[in-house]
Amino acid sequence: MQIYKAPLRDMRFVLHEMLDAEQLSKLPGYEDATAETIDAIIEEGAKFCEDKLLPLNRIGDEEGCTYENGVVRTPTGFKQAYDDFVGAGWQSISSDPKYGGQGLPALMNFVIEEMVCSTNLAFGVYPLLSRGAAALIEAHGNDAIKDTYLPHLTDGSWSGTMCLTESHCGTDLGLIRTKAVPGKNGAYRISGSKMFISAGEHDLVDNIIHLVLARLPDAPEGVRGISLFLVPKVNVKADGELGPRNGVSCGSIEKKMGIHGSATCVLNFDDAEGYLIGEAHKGLRCMFTMMNGARLGVGMQGLALGETAYQSATAYAKERRSGKSLAKGAKSKEAADPIIVHADVRNMLLTVRAHNEGARALAYWTALNLDISTHHPDAETRRDADELVQLMTPVIKAFLTDRGFEAANLAVQVHGGHGYIAEHGMEQLVRDARISQLYEGTNGIQALDLVGRKLGLHTGRLLRHFFHPATAFVEAHQDDKTLKEIVMPLAKALGKLQQATLVIAQKGLGDPEEAAAVATDYLKMFGLV
Repeated sequence: MQIYKAPLRDMRFVLHEMLDAEQLSKLPGYEDATAETIDAIIEEGAKFCEDKLLPLNRIGDEEGCTYENGVVRTPTGFKQAYDDFVGAGWQSISSDPKYGGQGLPALMNFVIEEMVCSTNLAFGVYPLLSRGAAALIEAHGNDAIKDTYLPHLTDGSWSGTMCLTESHCGTDLGLIRTKAVPGKNGAYRISGSKMFISAGEHDLVDNIIHLVLARLPDAPEGVRGISLFLVPKVNVKADGELGPRNGVSCGSIEKKMGIHGSATCVLNFDDAEGYLIGEAHKGLRCMFTMMNGARLGVGMQGLALGETAYQSATAYAKERRSGKSLAKGAKSKEAADPIIVHADVRNMLLTVRAHNEGARALAYWTALNLDISTHHPDAETRRDADELVQLMTPVIKAFLTDRGFEAANLAVQVHGGHGYIAEHGMEQLVRDARISQLYEGTNGIQALDLVGRKLGLHTGRLLRHFFHPATAFVEAHQDDKTLKEIVMPLAKALGKLQQATLVIAQKGLGDPEEAAAVATDYLKMFGLV
């Protein structure tokens, strides 16, 4: 059985003692983000996730979504849980008050997202995509589109998707074939097929807002010819009420390794009505607003499953008895001791816990800077914070999900044979965790993004936002005897990372393939430091 109790003490330690999250209450628009408010919110979020979502996790895995004649139904209990989720305001926690949101920091959403995905990752996919769609529309949509769609995405009555992948192309989006032709009244007619569309069709909401990449008739070849369109499942009338069904249909849902409660769909667009978002032929640039947000969200999924794996494996290790302790002086009267007394078991558990705690600190710190990048009154401070988030996005996505998958596998190992069967839920964690290394750009793509784009961007300025404060920390604490066992290894690791960065930059100038060959190892090194 999966065990999860929100690690509120650990969360508060990072939020208040490490990051001083209350500093956000000094920024315009975040005045309500006091420590007291933050604690109250995460406590209530923990109750909701533990009481409402965790009991549905196994049900969702065993039942999965069902497809019949174009209609997709989510597992038993998902619809009621979703209604409760949006009714309690969790969908709108960090959304713009102008469209009905609560206007709290994005950091709060990261914390809630961790708990949601720890208790039910498949469920968490639905609200994650809707928030991403809303962020994209708010950043790039015109006022009419914002006013029509954002209030519904904010309150959760409608949901959103991102439609990129086609049967012949995934990462290489320059190959897409979906077409868009101008129609009446400024609209466009969209035709084509998309696959692997998470939450593409389901029964949780009345309307689904698809954000679709397509090509106009005069589009240049490659990624420079991609435009972005908003295509609703149900057309919206001038008065804001729902009208006739649009030319969007679900052709099938995928039979997947994991996250069975999340509908992964093939979507067919048959002369569907759509609306241009941003400028023609510059759609990929707009889509990255949603993609980068989703990558951070997927990173949180890795942390989330790592936490559930740790708690479940620890609980099992304290109960399961096998063998006797080898520790000197250990004299148990029992026939066998709990397996947690064995060094190998403790090593596995502590490895997972260490990675979880480091991952949480890194993710929350990045989220804090995300809020600074949008709300700080000083332009240079906003720029620096934004560049740090850009640098850390591929690291969080790849490193946290790799560690989450490792954690799930170690939890299986701690359980022994019992981890391999369905009863204890560990094999579900492995299956669910595996997708996080694949979607929103495989982890190899994240490594290439880090090495190929982020290292050299603005002549290396992004790197300075990490290297400078890290170096300053080492210099400020190198003589502190209480921190010696932490600071000295950090200083050595940081130095090696800086050396590796320099070598990769030099080698990459002469032969980019050399840099690409070590990109995955470099990202892992970066994440560990």
